[in-house]
Amino acid sequence: MFKIKTMNAIAQKGIDELKAESCAVRPDEAAPDALLIRSAKLHDAVFNKELLCIGRAGIGVDNIPIDRCTAEGIAVFNTPGANADSVKELLLCALTMASRDIVGAVEWVESLAPEGDKIPALVEKGKNAFAGPEVSGKRLGVIGLGAIGSRVANAALKLDMEVSGYDPYLSVDSAWNLSSKVEHVTDLNVLFRTCDYLTMHIHSTPETFHYLNAETFAKMKPGMRILNFARGELVDDDALLAAIESGQVARYVTDFPNAKLVGQKNVVCFPHLGATTPEAEEKCAVMAAREIVDYLRNGNIRNSVNLPNATLDRLGKSRLCLIHRNRPGMLNRFLEIIAAGNVNVEHMLNKARGEIAYTIFDTTERLDEVAAQEMRAIPGVTRVRLLG
Repeated sequence: MFKIKTMNAIAQKGIDELKAESCAVRPDEAAPDALLIRSAKLHDAVFNKELLCIGRAGIGVDNIPIDRCTAEGIAVFNTPGANADSVKELLLCALTMASRDIVGAVEWVESLAPEGDKIPALVEKGKNAFAGPEVSGKRLGVIGLGAIGSRVANAALKLDMEVSGYDPYLSVDSAWNLSSKVEHVTDLNVLFRTCDYLTMHIHSTPETFHYLNAETFAKMKPGMRILNFARGELVDDDALLAAIESGQVARYVTDFPNAKLVGQKNVVCFPHLGATTPEAEEKCAVMAAREIVDYLRNGNIRNSVNLPNATLDRLGKSRLCLIHRNRPGMLNRFLEIIAAGNVNVEHMLNKARGEIAYTIFDTTERLDEVAAQEMRAIPGVTRVRLLG
């Protein structure tokens, strides 16, 4: 029985998924095989030696020490696409709020409460102060056409918007899900010059830090309306506020409030609501639970952020899984040890992700622990697992 430690409040459907697979699930498990978390901060956590994987019920993994997990042979999974519909729906709301001062309008109407019967006349007199353009006929630029970005692009078309998308790493699966009416551009500057609205759906990495900055704001079509429901670090807040002050940016709607943004004119901050629906939380929890179980039971890796994705149907009596450095000769060393044990390989899979590799061997018989220890002693081998 595998032991799973939960952190944060995990949707019950995710817990039920694990229990249905005969896993013991407890928030106080001392030596878990896996962690199932949401936003729990793990950078200062000490991981037990039995820990094999961490499932993040969500997309962002900045709360997890990825490099340390890789060094310790711990697979880290996230759940791309599980909250895509939730974020898409909120972003459609944000599109309208980027066009019209809906927040200001509601606050103004509420301020009229003491006026009593005068309210209808005052509303008719003052409503033009909150006017804004329609989104219909305008052009939306989408940076990142993955699970969320492609849904947003397709939905915007149904609002009679013109849509341009930029994604140099567009996957085949995402391309299949994207409407042919979305213009795929290869030069990011085209989006800046031609779009009326801009939304980003990319990861926060050192390379994307302050992806939108003073230089990029200067290239934008004057009056750009920007939506950020990906990560706050993608935008240089100081440069953004300067662009708003100059009129280069008309409005900024974000799901990542901070001290610089809250209360600023033409900035609308949501309290990180992107995935805050019961449906999204359930989908994320169930997806993470399934990733954990498949890895613990079969050694299959799906949606890992630090190891290569690798899935192989079971064939043979036993399975051997290894996390190791991506170096020449490693496979030969493994095969020599397997052969010395008079065991045949039924089939195998080897995948690499930069300097890290992952290998699965399905064998006719189970290797003994002596062979496993011999593999663990090979320089560059991080984790060896023998599965029944």
